[in-house]
Amino acid sequence: MTASNSLATTRQLIEFIDASPTPWHAVARMRQHLTAQNYTELYEAQSWQLHPNTGYFVVREEASLIAFCTGGEMTNTQFRIIGAHTDSPGLRVKTSGAQENGGYLRLNCEVYGGPILATFTDRDLALAGRILVRDGSAQGFSSKLYDSKKALVRLPNLPIHLNRSVNDDGLRMQKHKDLNLLLGSLHEPLSANDSFNQWLCETTAVKRKNLLGFELLPYDIQPGAFFGAHDEFIAVRQLDNLASCHAAIAALLSATDSTATQVIALFDHEEVGSASYTGAGGSFLQDVLQRILYAFNDEQDALAKTMARSWLASADMAHAWHPSHSDCYDGLHHLKVNQGLALKINSSQRYATNAIGEALFMQVAEKANVPVQKYVHRADLSCGSTIGPVCATRLGIRTLDIGVPMWAMHSARESCGAHDQAYYLNWMRAFLSPEQ
Repeated sequence: MTASNSLATTRQLIEFIDASPTPWHAVARMRQHLTAQNYTELYEAQSWQLHPNTGYFVVREEASLIAFCTGGEMTNTQFRIIGAHTDSPGLRVKTSGAQENGGYLRLNCEVYGGPILATFTDRDLALAGRILVRDGSAQGFSSKLYDSKKALVRLPNLPIHLNRSVNDDGLRMQKHKDLNLLLGSLHEPLSANDSFNQWLCETTAVKRKNLLGFELLPYDIQPGAFFGAHDEFIAVRQLDNLASCHAAIAALLSATDSTATQVIALFDHEEVGSASYTGAGGSFLQDVLQRILYAFNDEQDALAKTMARSWLASADMAHAWHPSHSDCYDGLHHLKVNQGLALKINSSQRYATNAIGEALFMQVAEKANVPVQKYVHRADLSCGSTIGPVCATRLGIRTLDIGVPMWAMHSARESCGAHDQAYYLNWMRAFLSPEQ
C-alpha cells in the first residue's frame, strides 16, 4: 500500500469522526453508507426474508448497529464477526438540564465512562445528541438528532493565582460540583431548567409541549488534523472507538464475496460496562445471528454448530508507547504508532485472545500484508478490557482482541499514527473473507 492510499483512508476516518459527535450520529452516518451500497435495513419487530450473498443491517435504539452480508453457502456457513463500540467516554447532561449560579446558566453534567476530565477544561465544546419529541406516530414520539456545530459551552479553569498547586498536584475535579458547563447568562424570569428547556426547543424548532426528553453530551469542536514533521500523526476526538467503527464498516463494504457470513456488530455502552439493551452484554448480536441462520436452516442445533466454526474479532484501540513515560509499559510488549496493527493479550482474559487466536491473527495479517505488533499490559498495572470477553462469554465464540496504538486514550482529544488506519482496514477485510 502506498503512503498516499494510506493517508486517504485516514482522511476518511477524520471526516467520519468530525461528523459523528455522538453514538446516534455515528449510527445515522453508517446507516447512510450502508443504504448507499444497497444494504437493506431490517427491523427487529418484523419478519426477515434473507437471501445468500446479500447485504442487510439492523439498528437498535439508534445507537447500536449490526450489518451483515450473508454467505454464498448458508447451510454450512460460519460467521466472521468484527465487534466494536460506538460510544466514547466524556460528560453527559443530566435530565434536569440546567441550574443557576450567580446569574449564570450552567448545564448539570455527570461523568460517562472514564474520561480524563482535565482535558475537557478550557476547550471549545459543542453540544450534540438526540431529542425525543411527541408526534402522531404509533409510538407517540420520535427522535431528532441535534448538533450545535459551534462552540456552545465551556468548563473554565481557575486562574493559577487561585490554585497555586495545580502544576505540582495536577488538576483535581470534584465530579458533582466542578463539571457543570457554562452555557450563558440567565436573564429570563424563569427557573434555570425552564430557561434551558425553552432555549433547547427554540434551537431545535420543537414546541415546548412536545419535548419529552433528551440525551445530550458536550464534545470538542476542533476538527481532526494531521500533525508532525511529515504529517505522520493525527489528532481528533473519539478515536476510541470510532476508528474501529470506521474500519469495520469500510471493511464490510469492500470485502469480497465469501462462503462465510460477514458481520460487523457495533454496540453502545461499552465504556460503562456493556450491560444494557444496546450493549454487547445484551441479546442484540445473539438475536441477529439466530435469525440469520433460521432464515436458511431450521435445525435446532444450527446456531451451536455454526458458532463452533466461527470467529469474532473485538476491535478497540490500544495503548501506544509514550516516549516520556516508558516505565509504564512492558518493554518486550509495547506498541509504536505507524508500525502495525496490535494484537492484545492478557492471561486473565481482560482481552479474549489465546494462542489459537494469536495464530489466526498472524495468518490473516500475512494474507493482508499487514505489519503487526503484540501488546501485553504491565503485570503490576490494572488492565482495561473490551467487548471481546463479553461476547466470547455470551455467545460461546472464539474471540481475539485487536486494535490500533494511540496516545491519550479517553482524552477530549486523542492521537495516533496516520498510517495505522489502513492497516486496520486491510486486516479486517481479509478476516471477513477467510477463503480468499
